[in-house]
Amino acid sequence: MLSLLNTPLNGTKLPLNICRLKSTLKNTLHMPKYVSPQQAVSTVKNGDHIYCHSISANPQRLISALVDRAPELSNVKLYHIHMDGPTPYADPKHAGTFFVNNHFIGGTTRHTVDKGYGSYIPCFLSEIPKLYYQGVIRPDYCFLNLSPPDKHGYCSLGVDTTVALSAARMAKKVIAQINPNMPRALGDCFVHLNDIDLLVESDDPLPEFLPGKVGETEKKIGQHLAEIIEDGATLQMGFGAIPDTVLNCLHNHKDLGVHTEMFAEGVIDLVEEGVITNKLKNFQPGFISATFVMGSNRMYNFLDNNPGIYMQDCMVTNDPRVISQNPKVTAINSAIEVDITGQVCSDSIGLRMYSGVGGQRDFEAGAAMSKGGKPIITLPSITKRGQSRIVNFLKPGAGVVTSRHTVHYIATEYGVVNIFGKNLHERARLLISIAHPSHRERLAREASERWNTLIDWEKNYY
Repeated sequence: MLSLLNTPLNGTKLPLNICRLKSTLKNTLHMPKYVSPQQAVSTVKNGDHIYCHSISANPQRLISALVDRAPELSNVKLYHIHMDGPTPYADPKHAGTFFVNNHFIGGTTRHTVDKGYGSYIPCFLSEIPKLYYQGVIRPDYCFLNLSPPDKHGYCSLGVDTTVALSAARMAKKVIAQINPNMPRALGDCFVHLNDIDLLVESDDPLPEFLPGKVGETEKKIGQHLAEIIEDGATLQMGFGAIPDTVLNCLHNHKDLGVHTEMFAEGVIDLVEEGVITNKLKNFQPGFISATFVMGSNRMYNFLDNNPGIYMQDCMVTNDPRVISQNPKVTAINSAIEVDITGQVCSDSIGLRMYSGVGGQRDFEAGAAMSKGGKPIITLPSITKRGQSRIVNFLKPGAGVVTSRHTVHYIATEYGVVNIFGKNLHERARLLISIAHPSHRERLAREASERWNTLIDWEKNYY
């Protein structure tokens, strides 16, 4: 179990009394034993709880060895954020053996939630580490995928710090793959060899992710957003066509900063061009602040030993109080649908859980508190089937991730509107004005009937 500092950067006190502490300064190196993956997982028993290093840090060899033991195990509970790369435990034939607990639902395990041998744990990303520190979730094992140790015995968590740090600190037993393909990220993202029980050799390449094709809709949304991003803004944006388009439109901006969960590869170009300097940030000035990355090998090489990137626990990066310290925080997050009062659904399609809350609420709240901040929700105006994504009523069972009381900016390919401080009638008019033209008249008619007043989106009331 890992050592704990008394107070992390966001001021949250950690539960020292329930931790098996070792010295923070590692004066003596006790090399853990290298074993085969099969030996490493041989003591896992029925009903055990296992946290798995997540996203691109999937500890594939440990997972594969664990799944090989499926015939002799039952009710083993796995925990992770979304998991990229192979997830053999999610095969339906293992439904009685492994139960998949998702802190965020990804495409590789979504079917486990649909079929009932997996579920989702609702929790803001900033608060997930508390589930481990407070003992709500008590992992028996933590499986990690780490960089090789330095001469002092410190291994980096590499591409994913998020929840891995808290889970490793609280797990009864830590088993780690040592993988030369894992970038050596810098920041508060290290695990010392003294705090690892068993080691496994690995040279598995990390999963690579290339953004999908950028269509005209994404280009238009990106262009609209780039126009409202100011010089000196602190950016939060994720992975995908819209963030890539936004970044591609910022080459003439000045002194941008980055404080985010993750960042896209377009950030690399802006750093190299001197557009992103981070010098105007108040929290960790001079650094890109993040908690995980995903992308191509170019991204992983950019992360490796880069003193300009500070990786840390999501309890820090996603704390709205921390986020809000930075100037002009511009947070760009996506939605599945938005109703005409401003309720944002991002985690589900009706009754079906699709993803999770992630860090949307954290950054929307942090940006709202930031001086000059702009919390932004983006979505195409229609689905692939032509249905409007701006709706009078969310689908039955849909979850509200960002409430109507929190939302500020909404963007589609038809423009950006700020509904903060607007009444329900005004919100409806503004949101209908950026809906797809083929749906505007119907939305306006239904809204007019709902509130017994004329909702005319074509008139400028402001």
